[in-house]
Amino acid sequence: MGRAKEIIVKVIPSKIANEFVKKNHYSGKVVNMSTLHFGCFLDNKLHGVMSYGPPMDKRNVLDLVNTGLTDLNKKWNEMLELNRMAFDDYLPKYSESRCIAISIKLLKKNAPQIKWILSYSDATQCGDGTIYRASGFKLTQINKNSTIYKLSNGDIVAKRGDSNYNFKDSEALKGFQNRYIYLIDKNCKINVEILPFSEIDKKGAGMYKGKKIALSERKS
Repeated sequence: MGRAKEIIVKVIPSKIANEFVKKNHYSGKVVNMSTLHFGCFLDNKLHGVMSYGPPMDKRNVLDLVNTGLTDLNKKWNEMLELNRMAFDDYLPKYSESRCIAISIKLLKKNAPQIKWILSYSDATQCGDGTIYRASGFKLTQINKNSTIYKLSNGDIVAKRGDSNYNFKDSEALKGFQNRYIYLIDKNCKINVEILPFSEIDKKGAGMYKGKKIALSERKS
């Protein structure tokens, strides 16, 4: 693992995290609902950020995992979404999966009420979830893109119910969105089908660093 073992992961203020994400995330955008930010430091400088928070549509994802609780109010506090992850080019190989693993350990120690993590990979603009698979996440959904649009002015934005953009003459980008789940509490059970990673190639959803490429091609 080399120098990846030297990376220090710790909680950082949202202002510092958001500035880094705007500069280094492919979208250039932050998720305003993020409430917990981990910074990844090497050689005393910030080189990566992972932002966690509640999902945009939490009510529709709570039942993806059975945690043993039926009280909706309590279930709301049992999960987080890893909704932004940004790293610069300074960090060595395997840094991303190591940083995720450390952040999960910190959650387990300091926020024991969090039982599972949800995240999505943008296989329309960025990648199909290589880091999530390397970090032990389970693939639970591969959907054709229905939310990412290119506006008439060239901006690329996500279309949601609360969007303030003008989507007239906009174009839905072709691609996929893959959903991943990680169980911190291994006593919990994923309620939906766990897909083999080979499904990514079967559905043509492979993407790496913004380029359409199958998993099989990367292995070879």
